[in-house]
Amino acid sequence: MKTLSKVAISLVASSLMLSACSDSKKESKSSTAPANSAATSASSDAKKEKLDLKWMVIADASAQLPAADKDFVKSVIEEKFNVKLNWTYLPNGQDYTTKLNTMIASGDIPDVFYADGISSNNYIRDGVARDLTGIVTPAKMPNYFKYWVTEANLKTYQVQGAFKRAPVPYETNYYRTFYIRKDWLDKLNLKMPTNYDELVNVMKAFTFNDPDGNGKNDTYGFTAAGGGTSVSMDFPEFLKNGFVGDTYVDSNDQFIDVRTDIRMQGVLDDIKKLLDLKVVDPDWFLNKYGQHFDKAAQGKAGIVIGQGRDLAFDNNPAGLQMKSKQAGQTTADWEPFHPWEKTGTWVETIPGNPFMISSKSSDAKVQRSIEILDWLAGEEGFLLTRYGKEGVDYKRNGKNIEVNQEAYKKDVVDNNNFLEVYGWFTPRKPEVYGLNVIDPNITERDKKIIEKINSYKILPSVGTALTVKEGMDLAAMRKRMNELHVQILFKDKDASGWPQYRQEIMTKFGGKAIFDNYAELATAAKGKTIKFKSDN
Repeated sequence: MKTLSKVAISLVASSLMLSACSDSKKESKSSTAPANSAATSASSDAKKEKLDLKWMVIADASAQLPAADKDFVKSVIEEKFNVKLNWTYLPNGQDYTTKLNTMIASGDIPDVFYADGISSNNYIRDGVARDLTGIVTPAKMPNYFKYWVTEANLKTYQVQGAFKRAPVPYETNYYRTFYIRKDWLDKLNLKMPTNYDELVNVMKAFTFNDPDGNGKNDTYGFTAAGGGTSVSMDFPEFLKNGFVGDTYVDSNDQFIDVRTDIRMQGVLDDIKKLLDLKVVDPDWFLNKYGQHFDKAAQGKAGIVIGQGRDLAFDNNPAGLQMKSKQAGQTTADWEPFHPWEKTGTWVETIPGNPFMISSKSSDAKVQRSIEILDWLAGEEGFLLTRYGKEGVDYKRNGKNIEVNQEAYKKDVVDNNNFLEVYGWFTPRKPEVYGLNVIDPNITERDKKIIEKINSYKILPSVGTALTVKEGMDLAAMRKRMNELHVQILFKDKDASGWPQYRQEIMTKFGGKAIFDNYAELATAAKGKTIKFKSDN
């Protein structure tokens, strides 16, 4: 418990928020045999022992595991790996982190768990996470390395000189875009906004001109999710002020951390002006991630920023379009647009959040968990957790996968879209396996959405995962940064105090040392000298 003390202390204030967050969402699962070469390499003796495993993962708020007799993925995993797999799952965000921290503080560390970047660093520091040397390797996780992650990715991903985290497979294509109620635009005889001023004018019209025609003043132009802690980067004022992405290297070979940059003064002043116009959902700051999409689907806001290729697809049960129809917004037509599509909408992706393994787990549990993870990363696991049962929910002809729309709806969609819980480990990217999915659910409108988003200009990233050194407290620095952003928005008259606040972040909270370290990582990745200019 000594190694857990720092985590426990940090939970005193937050653990009270939990109540019954996800206990009702726990499901057990089991499995026996190997699904790939990693699994077949395990000893036969190990396979004789049935193990109880506990995992904690992220899932969309609309997804929930069904009864055991309808959970065919659970049945397959039980059959393959001879385990009882107990799931805890929540949407990614503060409630997830708080629930995980509460479990850790009580000594009930999940055998496998998803973590955000800052939390993962704390778990390594506090001895919560197990060393993965000899565990996450190409020999033991061939699918993971063949299809999703390179050894070079893994090397640059480590923190504190320890190999205790590994990236969850991530989407290399970036589908971040504004979405707008095109039917509202048409009703008000407005054009798709192509610059910031036009965007704000549309927000005003959506707020004050009754776009839904119900005679009530009950709509807003824009909504976002601050989670009660931070200023969402969905606000277009970041792009207005020339900030594309969260971190990048500029034309002068300087490392830029957007949210602590000196130019955040202009961003925060502009956001204050937008809020003063009363065109933003007043609950944006308290919205947890996902709630802003729910509000948009309910007809309470006409513009949001979203990620994921299928967020506005016609037949995505977790998406804006279908949720809007279900909420009675029968004319809803969510279409992508981006006023900065030609100059840059975001930066290329780099490895994101990790999975970790408990330092308390036995070798047998670790080995079995790794086998299951690699199965999920392989073709067999991917198809089952994304498209259902072969011969029932889809049929296969070589590399062509044809989805049976009626069966998939019955088996998956009507059962709380439960495959999204199992799909946490792999993006919906069948092309990495050379598969061609023929899905009747994909409409011509959906194809146009992808074509539109793929036309956006994406700028280069810093070229590497950004990790901190031992002794650097990234969490404390970001926490203070967020507090100061919020203070400016809701308490200060304007953002004129930002330069002084920023100095506190850079000195007292170690920001300069962290970003100097990031610049060194970018230097190694790009093969040229990158520097962080603390007074930029």
